[in-house]
Order: sequence, then structure tokens, then C-alpha cells
Amino acid sequence: MASHADLLNAGRWDDEWKSAHERIDQAGYGDLVASAYRQRGPELADIVGLEPVLRLGRAVSEFAIRTDKRTTSILPDSAVAVAELLYRPDAVIEWLLIVENAAKAAPSAVVVLLENSAKILDRVDLAGFKAFVSMGLAIGRRHPERQAAFFKMEDPEARRFFDVEEGADRYAALQGTLRPYLRAVWGIEPPMQVAAPDMPEPMRRRVGFGGGGIRMPPSFAGFDGEESRRIYRAAVAHVGAHHHYTEQLFPVGALKPFQLAVISVIEDARVERLAIRELPGLAELWLPFHVAKPGGPPLATALLARLARALIDGDYRDPDGWIEKGRTLFEQAADFDLSDQSLSRTIGGLLGNDLGQMRIRFDAKGYVVQPAYRDDNIGIWDFGDAAEPAIEMQDIVEGARVEQQQRDDGKPDDEAEDINDSEAVGKVSLNRDASEGILVARYPEYDYLVRKDRTEWCSVREHRVPEKPADAIILAEKAHADISSKLANMIRAARTGRTERLRRQADGDVIDMDACIDAAISSRMNVAPDFRVYSRYERRSRDLSVLILLDVSNSTDDAVQGGSRKVLDVERVSTALLSSTIAGLGDKFALAAFCSDTREDVRYFRIKDFAEPYDLRTKMRLAGLDSGMSTRLGTAIRHAAEDLSRQRSYRRLLLVVTDGEPSDIDVDDERYLVEDARVAVHSVNQKGIDTFCVALGSDAPSYADRIFGRKGATTVTRVEQLPSHLPAIFHRLTR
Repeated sequence: MASHADLLNAGRWDDEWKSAHERIDQAGYGDLVASAYRQRGPELADIVGLEPVLRLGRAVSEFAIRTDKRTTSILPDSAVAVAELLYRPDAVIEWLLIVENAAKAAPSAVVVLLENSAKILDRVDLAGFKAFVSMGLAIGRRHPERQAAFFKMEDPEARRFFDVEEGADRYAALQGTLRPYLRAVWGIEPPMQVAAPDMPEPMRRRVGFGGGGIRMPPSFAGFDGEESRRIYRAAVAHVGAHHHYTEQLFPVGALKPFQLAVISVIEDARVERLAIRELPGLAELWLPFHVAKPGGPPLATALLARLARALIDGDYRDPDGWIEKGRTLFEQAADFDLSDQSLSRTIGGLLGNDLGQMRIRFDAKGYVVQPAYRDDNIGIWDFGDAAEPAIEMQDIVEGARVEQQQRDDGKPDDEAEDINDSEAVGKVSLNRDASEGILVARYPEYDYLVRKDRTEWCSVREHRVPEKPADAIILAEKAHADISSKLANMIRAARTGRTERLRRQADGDVIDMDACIDAAISSRMNVAPDFRVYSRYERRSRDLSVLILLDVSNSTDDAVQGGSRKVLDVERVSTALLSSTIAGLGDKFALAAFCSDTREDVRYFRIKDFAEPYDLRTKMRLAGLDSGMSTRLGTAIRHAAEDLSRQRSYRRLLLVVTDGEPSDIDVDDERYLVEDARVAVHSVNQKGIDTFCVALGSDAPSYADRIFGRKGATTVTRVEQLPSHLPAIFHRLTR
């Protein structure tokens, strides 16, 4: 490439270069800005030519108007750093346009973006950079206080963005150094293997050990560069501490999942305290990852993370009485003898009983140990006959579930009186029964901020529906027999089969040429011709499959607006009336329900499959539905559509019955799940599946129209309104 001296002497380019300098000098931006452009301009020209330098001059003027002198003076430095990565004039110019737009939208935060542009582009391409900036600007509009942290790549959403964009196996780059490190610290060198792709997500996110080996996550979400190296070292050092100080496995017995978690936190703290006594430098390795803080909602996961910090960080103070009790008990034991492993069982048992008395919800399947470097704790427990002893890494138990035992009175343990754990009888089994909530599928989720799907982002787990007496449903069907009759007439009138050509008609849309020829022949033979010489197209048969998808989230436990009945009760009766009507007409249909507890646990309940009859058992399952959790609608729609797509019917209808706007506890952006559901509906429609929403409540226009379209949703507050609202559905099917 030519030197910048050659470029600067190249006729008109030389004139434009001088003109750019003059504009900046005369604009009064100050010596800091002018000298930065004068110094960095030739360097930029050496890398990508003079055109980006001239474009930089215009960008400097724009920045000087929008921001301050310091931010403007940083722009030339950033441009040179970016050029060294992109190395194309057009790419550098596009980068300048992106940061100019950012300066217009977020003048106070763009300085952070400039300082980190090279770091960002070192991890993603220019398209990814543009998506990252768009996401940061959108977050800044909702949460201005988070914008700088986002552009620094410190905000959780920024970390999640890079996790999705990179999809990198960071363990692969570090595995060559981890075994020597573990040998140097603890004198052991067990085999290590990355977690298999089909393992449960919580196990892929944490280190695990057992059977003489160590299972490593492909990456730790939110940690990169030097932090990634440090957390992998912290993780294997922690496993080494267990190897030295956890001398025997703890028997599971009849312990409940939250008791296992509390005892594991105490044992983690015990082995780390002993390790730090022997190797004080480990404290500096582990402590930075303990970032839990006091306050927030009383969630079991948060309390356990705060307890973990309280037991390793002497300067940490927490006002919660349960955490202070744990610290006091642990310190008393530490003053006496930490080498006794049974103290973890004793202290953990006491704290676990207290946690149970507090009635704080603990999601055993979704629980992920905090802080991130600690292992998943499966390796310190003896699950009895649940699994054969593991020898190879691939034989390590993929997940263990403590089955809730029932007392003679039929009450589950968590409703019975607290008893001594050692006197109870427990049972452990592998979680492989689909009816108990097995992971059956993963689906993408659309992120409207970056306009991309997050691949395999949400996990669907199918659960068995408990059966309860269906007397109320049977009585409701009898009480509303008149509604069923109206619905039957309406559905019967809808021609939902393929169009057929009817020939030799007295009137019609087109001429039937065969009939015309026959009529002409008859006329010439002096035989009275048949004047039915038209043909037309009609739907004369029925060929329809329907899947009714019910929202059973926590909000369905509330009363329908303007009435006294619960939303779920209205859903049950409405569904029962539709089901009995459709079954009477012979159409194929299925019933399902859903709710969610974060993206890792979208729960799907099969009430009736297409091949099953609509009978008493189906009604008992319908009666067995309970309200709970959240509404991740887009994922449920995608999963239901998979069932429908396997039906060979000419028309397929997904009828969604819901009462509230999509939401979940791991999403704080009100628009995020609405946009995902809208994209899910669009993708389902492209597969030839019709979608329609019956919204139970007055909020429907705010979200249902956005998701399903104005003609794809209707609002119902009483079952008596169904006959007047559902014609829109069947009109759509006969278009």
C-alpha cells in the first residue's frame, strides 16, 4: 500500500485533506481535537487509504456538535484501532456511520462505545457490532443507567449477546493448561471432558466430577478473556479441594432437594476454608466471583448465593437472620474442627429445615449453583441405587431427582410435619420419565433488539396432568347445551376441506367444456341437450385438525374482569364446550396447556392427543389443571405447532386461549416476549397453520392484536359469548 505521503500528494485528495484540517481548526474545537485528527489521520491513511480519513473529518465535526471535546478527541484513536481490525476502507466508513448515529442517540454514553469498539470488533464482525450498538441504544432508552455498562460489555444483556454471537467452546482453548494447573496446586491429574451437548442445561453450565473424572462446561456465560481463564482455574481448584477434603460421599437418604443444596453450600465452604488455610493464595482466586448482595426478592437461589459469600468473605455483612445464623454456626465449627465432614451435614440440616419452614420456593430442576466456578455438587452425594457406580466420564449420572415420598396419610412430605431426616425413608431415581417433566425440545427465541433468533434458547419439558373429578365440567356441558348446539351449527357450516370442482351444473363460475361438447353433439343428433354446462368450485367435505392451547399461568387464578369466576374456570368450560362440539362433528383435535418458569422450563401439558377420544379421562385431566408460574407464549406456540404440522389435514388451526400478556421472571423487557410471540405466530402461519387467540379479559387489544393480528384475536369474558365471537375463526378457515 502506498505511504501516506504519496496519498497526501495525490492532487485533489491533498486539497481535501487540507480542507478538512481547516474546517476543524476554524470550528474552535480546541487543540486537543485538532491535534488528535492531525496525528491519527496519516496513520489511518496508511492502513485503509485517504477516503476514510476524509470521512473521519466529517465525523469529528459531527461529534464535536453532539458530544464534548474529550469524546471527540478519542474518535481518531478509535478509528485507527478499528481500521487495524477491519482493514477495509468501506468497513471503516460503515463503522464511522454507526458511531455517528450512536452519538446522536446517546451523546453521553458514546465515549464508552468508542473506547471499547476495538474490543467488541475483536469478538464479532461489523454486522454484529451494529446489532450490539442497536441493542445498547434500545436498553439506554429503557434503562439509561445501564447503557454505559452495556457498552463496556459488563451488563448481563451484553454478556448474553456475546454468548449467543460467539457460541465458542472456551474450554477447548484452555484445556491444555488446566491439567498442569491442577497437578501443580493439588498434585492430581484426573481426566477432563467437556459436557456433552445433550446433557441437561444446568449440568452444561457448571463443572461436575465423579467416577474419577471432571466434566467441564464448554464456556462460562458472561466470562471471557482473562476472566474466562481465571474462572476455569477457580473451578478446577475447587474440585481439587473436594478431592482432598470431602473424604466420603454424603448419603441422600430422604433429604429434600433444597436440603441437598444447603448442605452442599456448607460443604463447599468447609473444603475452601481448609484449602485457604493450606494455600492462602486461593482466597484471591475465589473471592472475586462472590458478588451476591443483600436485598432483593426472597428467592432460595439468591439466599444460597448470599450464604456462600458470607462463609468465605469475612467483610461481607448481610442483614438476613437466616444467613447470619449460618455464618455463626459455621464459624463456631471452624474454631473447633473443620476436618470433621459431618459438620456440613449437621449445619446444613439445621439451615435446610429453617428454609423449609420459611416456605420459600425452590426450583430443584432449574437450580444452578452460585458462584459460577463451583461444581454442581452431584459428585459429593451418594444416590444409592439410582445409578451404577460410574467409571468413565460419559457414565456420570446425567441428573438425579429426589422423589417426594408420601406418608401413610397421603400427604407429601412438604405438607407433613417436619421429622428427623435420618429417620425418614427416601428414594432416588434418574429423571427419565416424560410424564415427570422430561426435556423434549429446544426452540429459538426472537430478540427484537438485535433482530435475530437466539438458537436453542428455550427448553420445553412435558409434564403429566393430574386427573381430578370432572363433575363440574360435565355439569357445565349440560347447563350450556344450547351453546354447544349453536357452536355445532356454526362449525358444521364452515367448509374446511379442499375445494372440489363440480361439473355439469345449471349455473356456475366457468363453462364445463365436456358438457358443452356433449350438448352440441346431442343437438346435432336431434336429441334434447343437457343444458347443465357450467362448473364451479365448492368445499363439500370437512378436513380440519384443531389444537386448543390453554394458558394456565399464575394470572389465570384471578377473576375474569367484570365477573366473579376465575379465568381458569372459564377456560375449562369454554374448552369443554368446544371439545364436545368438535368431537361430535368428527374433526380431529387435541388439547394442551402451558406455563413457564424461565426459558429453561417451559412446561407443556398434554390433555388430549389427536389419536385419543374425548372421554371422561380427558375431562378429568382438564379438571386437574392448576394455575401457576408465567406465560412464555412464543415457545409454547412453536411446540404446539410441531404437533399440528404432523397432521395431514387440509386446514390446521392452533387456537390459543390466554388471559394475559406474555411474561416470565427472567425477562424485564415488557416488549421482548410479545415480539417473540409475534414472530412465532408468523413462522407458524408460514407453515400453513392458522392461528387464532381467544383472550379472556379486556387487555387483549394491547398485546393480542400485536401478536395475532387484528383479525386473529377476539376477547371473551363469559362462555355465553363464544357463539358470537367464534365465527371470526371459522370465517378465516373458509377464506
